[in-house]
Amino acid sequence: MAALPSLRAPLRAPLCALLCLTLAAATHGKPSPVKVLSDGMWRELLQDEWMVEFYAPWCPACENLQPEWEKFAEWGEDLGVNVAKVDVTEQPGLSGRFIITALPTIYHCKDGEFRRYQGARTKAAFINFISDQEWKSIEPVSSWFGPSSFLMSSMSALFKLSMWIRHGHGYLTENLGIPVWGSYAVFGLATLFLGMVLGLMMVFLADCICPSKRHRPPQLQPQSSPEPAHLLKNTYEEQEADEGDISDDEAEGSRRDSSPGGIRQRPVPSGASQEKS
Repeated sequence: MAALPSLRAPLRAPLCALLCLTLAAATHGKPSPVKVLSDGMWRELLQDEWMVEFYAPWCPACENLQPEWEKFAEWGEDLGVNVAKVDVTEQPGLSGRFIITALPTIYHCKDGEFRRYQGARTKAAFINFISDQEWKSIEPVSSWFGPSSFLMSSMSALFKLSMWIRHGHGYLTENLGIPVWGSYAVFGLATLFLGMVLGLMMVFLADCICPSKRHRPPQLQPQSSPEPAHLLKNTYEEQEADEGDISDDEAEGSRRDSSPGGIRQRPVPSGASQEKS
């Protein structure tokens, strides 16, 4: 019987190690209550209530927030709120829709209204923000700058384009071995080509909508009736004849005044002639 304790001692360490590995596997195998959103899922934010965190893997502040965010997500079902996160390095379209300029950034979404959370970043603060409806004291984002607006949709497309350009630059320099200046030259030529194509398309559309004068069909002028034209011609000839007579009279009067032998007689009133007689 004395040999039993001596056999138990060597087995303790392996059993403890096995128990620790089992617990660690169970912990890692448990699914996270935090939902992961992508560019194609953003319309889900327009329904129900959400708390969304925008983060990046290289951000130290985001790493410090993750434990509190996971604990808050465990209360999501009880609070009736969906807790999610977005990796801005993998989902540039969503970061463009929300104009993420600082990390981490948290948004509260409810029935299509979006508010930026600026409180304490702890589990208790998140729970109070939802349970006490503290979000009502925050002004929602304007509809002009909402994620579903045309402006933010265009911004999302620009963010996606920038990500595509970055991936393309990495593929050219790393996989194909093209130097950096060669990659810049390729993108520069592509930009010029696209600019020419878009310019030609704009000119073509403008010419179709507002054609130039030389391409416009000739407009037929309405023919005037001959009688009014004949009357206008006679009136014009009469005016010319009157002007000719007036000019002839003026010329004859000027010749009389300028002749050397001509004597200008002053008219005498009739009363003076009777007194003289």
